[in-house]
Amino acid sequence: MTTSPPRTGRRPHRRPGRRAAALTTAALTSLALLTACAGPPKGKAGEVTEVRLSASTPPARGEIDSFSWAVYAEPPTLDYTVAFDYPQNTVLSNVCESLMRWTPALTTEPGLAQKASNPDPTTWVYDLRPGVRFHDGKEMTADDVVFSLGRQMDPDNAAAWAQVFQNVASVTGTGPLQVTVKLKKPDSQFPQYMATAAGVVASKAGVEAAGKDYGTTGGLACTGPFALGTWNKGQSIELDRFDGYWGTKAKAKKAVFRILTDPSARTNAMLSGEVDGGYLIPTESYARLRDSGAGTLFFGEGLSTVNVNVTDMKGPLGDLRVRRALSLALDRTGFVKAGLAGAGTVTNSLTTKAAWAAAPEQTRKAAFDGLPPTGQDIEQAKALVKEAGATGKTLTMATSSIGQDVSLLATAVQAAGTRIGLDIRLKTIAPNAFTALFTDPEARQGIDMFPLTYYDSITDPLDLLSNFKTGAYMNFAGYSNPQYDQLVDQAAALYPAEERTAVEAKLQRHASEQLLWIPVAEWPTALFQGKRITGAPTTISYMYYPWAADVGAAQ
Repeated sequence: MTTSPPRTGRRPHRRPGRRAAALTTAALTSLALLTACAGPPKGKAGEVTEVRLSASTPPARGEIDSFSWAVYAEPPTLDYTVAFDYPQNTVLSNVCESLMRWTPALTTEPGLAQKASNPDPTTWVYDLRPGVRFHDGKEMTADDVVFSLGRQMDPDNAAAWAQVFQNVASVTGTGPLQVTVKLKKPDSQFPQYMATAAGVVASKAGVEAAGKDYGTTGGLACTGPFALGTWNKGQSIELDRFDGYWGTKAKAKKAVFRILTDPSARTNAMLSGEVDGGYLIPTESYARLRDSGAGTLFFGEGLSTVNVNVTDMKGPLGDLRVRRALSLALDRTGFVKAGLAGAGTVTNSLTTKAAWAAAPEQTRKAAFDGLPPTGQDIEQAKALVKEAGATGKTLTMATSSIGQDVSLLATAVQAAGTRIGLDIRLKTIAPNAFTALFTDPEARQGIDMFPLTYYDSITDPLDLLSNFKTGAYMNFAGYSNPQYDQLVDQAAALYPAEERTAVEAKLQRHASEQLLWIPVAEWPTALFQGKRITGAPTTISYMYYPWAADVGAAQ
């Protein structure tokens, strides 16, 4: 069986991606951040506490019947082709597996493919593990892989990961347990994304049997350590341990994901023990959880930046002077203290420093030197707005009650606009609907910008920087520059990291100078575990690594 990309005039789609080079555990634990008190602190007001990033939590000491986990929104679907956001991937990573696997140390290792080889620059061969069974008991074959990757390339599916496959000429079963991917040209990003939801393998028979209901009812026809159990819409998603799993059996018999859209409700549930833990902790709850004695608050590498996503360049933000003015007026330091409870660092870079782990020191310096300043200059910002003829112009920014990292960034942008002569109005969107801003152009109608925490799926700056290529999935403002597009293609074609990152440094400077998004801060991953459990990784790896299988009894 062979799958080739359909010939269509549609633009390729893709979700925010992530990764390339590796961060070692030693590198992770050596990093430090400052976290300020939020809420009623036990120490002095405004006290700053130094904490260290950790690669993981203490390993589980035994099995456990079940544990519960808080998520801030209900996934609209668990179809792997549209697994582009935190809630979907937090659940799905434990049910569906990919050809390769992202590890807690943010490295790549074999997944459902026990070997990946690159005999020439345009060929990738994946040799599959024998004896892997889907949750219905059927064995995985090359046909299932060809079918699964083919769904990502089918324009009728509008897959969030389709852009990953833009250079794929064909996907062919070249043996019962071997799949060969032929590329139109060398693509350094494709093999890395096979460790994300882009590389998920599901049962051909199972997906076809589910039809259009796949991902919303019934099973997911995957191979992971957990199978999808009961989905109580609006309340919870239960996963049941799959005892026919090919790898190490999960330590918990059941994992229950509680859907708690209100940040206070999530925090209170963790404090009371109603849920055992969660990722994406509301920043306003850091101090309460840290000092509660109910469990432990951890921080890990997030490969995440907080930005203002510019979604409309047909209005005032189409003038670079207005974007520069907003950037100059924004109080980043105040936002980090209030919006991120101090657990972050101000940045003028769209990419995290950790994303450049594979780059030579000289290249890293070139990527970060000379970027627009992070400090405030209100007078210069006012002058730019006046020069652009934008004084008094109205802009709309979306906001949500997901957490104060979102709501306070929107407020900070509004305050910055007021100080420089812009009328910025906030439009509040429910947490469950906030996700639609990424997928539905209609949801972005009338919105000029919104808060965006972007996480990398691969440790490679191109993951983020490719978002500004003409037609890219996250290029909501429709930015188009032929020279930029050529540089993206050039970087993607270079397998050696030293050569690739040199081109990416040029992309970073261009995107930053044009303020295609307005960078605000780097932000680590936050994790809370109650006293009953331990074992979850602290890094952003939980998006694609079967983390819940490691969670077990703390005693």
